[in-house]
Amino acid sequence: MQKGTQMTDEQYMRRAIELAKRGMGYTSPNPMVGAVIVKDGRIIGEGWHERYGELHAERNALKHCKESPQGADMYVTLEPCCHHGKQPPCVEAVIEAGIKRVYVGSDDPNPLVAGGGIKILKEHGIEVVTQVLKDECDRLNDVFFYFIQTRRPYVAMKYAMTMDGKIATYSGLSKWITGEKAREHVQNLRHRYKAIMAGIGTVLADDPLLTCRIEGGVNPIRIICDTHLKLPLESQIVNTAKEVPTIVAVSERYHETAQSEALPDTEKDSIEENNNYQKNRKITRLEENGIEILYVAEKNGHIDLNDLMQKLGERSIDSILLEGGGILNWSALKSGIVNKVYAYIAPKLFGGADAKTPIEGMGTDSPAHAVMLGNSKVTKLGDDFLIESDVVNI
Repeated sequence: MQKGTQMTDEQYMRRAIELAKRGMGYTSPNPMVGAVIVKDGRIIGEGWHERYGELHAERNALKHCKESPQGADMYVTLEPCCHHGKQPPCVEAVIEAGIKRVYVGSDDPNPLVAGGGIKILKEHGIEVVTQVLKDECDRLNDVFFYFIQTRRPYVAMKYAMTMDGKIATYSGLSKWITGEKAREHVQNLRHRYKAIMAGIGTVLADDPLLTCRIEGGVNPIRIICDTHLKLPLESQIVNTAKEVPTIVAVSERYHETAQSEALPDTEKDSIEENNNYQKNRKITRLEENGIEILYVAEKNGHIDLNDLMQKLGERSIDSILLEGGGILNWSALKSGIVNKVYAYIAPKLFGGADAKTPIEGMGTDSPAHAVMLGNSKVTKLGDDFLIESDVVNI
């Protein structure tokens, strides 16, 4: 980057970042990308990746140019792609348009790109300037970068608590801990992340919908961890499953049961046979209501969360907002699947030795063994505070 134009370059890239964010919630499992085309110190074209399967940011920016982009500069938040997917390679469009110089924010870790886009541009005589506002551009696509390299969902744990660390009163009441602005922020997270995951305990206690309630928002895929198939047929989750994609993760032990339609022999049936028959009937009813039953390995009597993540990744679910109770939250942390934590903190005190906390389970035996968080950011939302942190180690 040239010293004389450093501020200008950063301003154009920040505009590209703003554009990229408009694709939030719509591009999964693709990254969010923004592009700005500049000629003679004027922006002549802008674009972003608006929706999965549609034009990428570079092609959208070129499409919306107000004049010929010949000899112009392009600022793009992510290295232009060089492979055929849902769309043709962006490097081809950049070359054909006669772009003279390309400023890139993030390198693309996708094995199908991984420096290949930059290499092709240079081979065609286009100057490439890399790592422009790299950290800010990288933060746009934490989810994409993790998923493309691991093929497992990026998991963000979210909870709301009082200043004394309670998520409910001793009587179990929890509505509402935080105020309206904080709850609105949560709805934006539900729009942003591909899926939302909760445990059966939360469903039984609260009968939630787990949908996105902002205008124009995208409902996340609902994932319920329900080892022993306790989900009530009359729950809101079941009654709305034909409108909102829903996956219920159950123990793989029920897989063979679900394959059998035979009635138990009433003369010699056992309690186990009757239970299996009832589970089979319930699985059928759930599937008739639009629910996908996902059979997952067990670990210590519960869903094996690592096996679940593997299976969800195979379904191109790139990110999960974890809205679990204390037990599921601890299991997720212990399993090592959590990448980020959103902690909403309200200026309230509930007290109560038995009042529930965000993370329960066994816990650690020593401060030295704590789950460590880093890169923390604090945001004030009305009277409440949001602390966002990355999980550094488990």
